[in-house]
Amino acid sequence: MSTRSRAVLLSAVAAVAALTASACGKGGISGGGGDTNFVTGNNGIDTVPSGKRTAVPELSGKTVDGKTLDVADYQGKVVVLNVWGSWCGPCREEAKYFAQVSKRYEGKGVQFVGINTRDASTIPALAFEKARGITYPSLYDPTGRLMLRFKKGTLNPQLVPSTLIIDRHGKIAARALEPLDDTTLLKMVKPVLAEK
Repeated sequence: MSTRSRAVLLSAVAAVAALTASACGKGGISGGGGDTNFVTGNNGIDTVPSGKRTAVPELSGKTVDGKTLDVADYQGKVVVLNVWGSWCGPCREEAKYFAQVSKRYEGKGVQFVGINTRDASTIPALAFEKARGITYPSLYDPTGRLMLRFKKGTLNPQLVPSTLIIDRHGKIAARALEPLDDTTLLKMVKPVLAEK
């Protein structure tokens, strides 16, 4: 193998490794420096004070069960937006907590919405939801186009899984770039729900 071939091969392996690492797993360090207005807490949750939040981009389309959904229709409620894939191990770990908390907060001003990404069809996504008791809707986004609508430098969902908390005014209040349990999820939801 020539030196050039080895260099190309090593570059390809490095690119695949970087993509794999960012695709599904524990969140890394995300910065709140510069002009981003968000602060990373020691619990891995990024938050933004209410006066400095940015609006969530337009997120609408077909759900995994074939219905139509527009996240903007939930303005006036706190929205828990979870990006997941049926292929993602950490997503499987956190799903039971999302199912529990979504049922506990049903009718209490909180709406859960998923964004299913990188599943080649809705069949594994539907099976994932059924097996884990997920009853809230999930937008079907196999190519990640909805994730790309978030502006750079904002609390965007950079990894799978990612969770965003959207306040009653449609602005992003908090983000986690790692799988969550019920305790951590509620630490994100409760302060935003308590806002007037």
